[in-house]
Amino acid sequence: MASDSDTTYTVGPKAAHTQTVIFLHGRDSNCREFANELFESDASEPANQPRTLPDLFPGIRWVFPSAPILQSERFGTDMSQWFDMWSVENLAERSELQHPGLHQSVEQILWVLKKEEMLVPRERIFLAGISQGFATVIAVLFAAAPKRFARLIGLCSWMPAALCAEDFQSFEDTSDGKSSRSTPVFLGHPIDDEVVPIKNGRDLRDTFQSRRFQVEWREYEDGGHWVNEPQGVDDIARFINSHMLDKSSERSGG
Repeated sequence: MASDSDTTYTVGPKAAHTQTVIFLHGRDSNCREFANELFESDASEPANQPRTLPDLFPGIRWVFPSAPILQSERFGTDMSQWFDMWSVENLAERSELQHPGLHQSVEQILWVLKKEEMLVPRERIFLAGISQGFATVIAVLFAAAPKRFARLIGLCSWMPAALCAEDFQSFEDTSDGKSSRSTPVFLGHPIDDEVVPIKNGRDLRDTFQSRRFQVEWREYEDGGHWVNEPQGVDDIARFINSHMLDKSSERSGG
């Protein structure tokens, strides 16, 4: 069952609600458009059966916030974006443009997160995003620290210049392994992405790894500025499923 609001598109679980994925679209897109395209992407298995992400995970509630309409300084027009920016090739160029929108968008996602935590605990909530969407997810991770999430999933993305590697030092490690830093991270990026250079994704991976995050990095020969099919979908499904296996192991005492 799907539901709409002015700022969020939600696809409810088909079975008992076990986890939530909050998934942020990229620049110049919107929540419903992105959700529809994502749910058209197939995994490789099971053969001859429906194998989109909702098919594979009937207990997941999918939440797609929509970015605000902000003025683009470079293009001189209003557009859907989580924050304004000048260049994805040179991320530091006019980085001051990023701050106002990023702050506004973080507040929006924290509000969405608060609502979802009324349904499931944070350790069963995934934060995911593509391109500028995942750059925003990183800022949300900072703002919501130190409590951990289930997993982070980032596609075709980069570290926003409004933040810096040193921000990771603000995370607090806890002895019970429940800090933000202990949240596993999946990063996928096609080499032929013509929007966000693969170097940006590699730099993002290195930044996470340098701060001792558990990072799974996948490069794909093709896929453009999108998720690779079917291998990229397979990798995301396996990464989500690994959280379910972790939870099952905890319940059984393994």
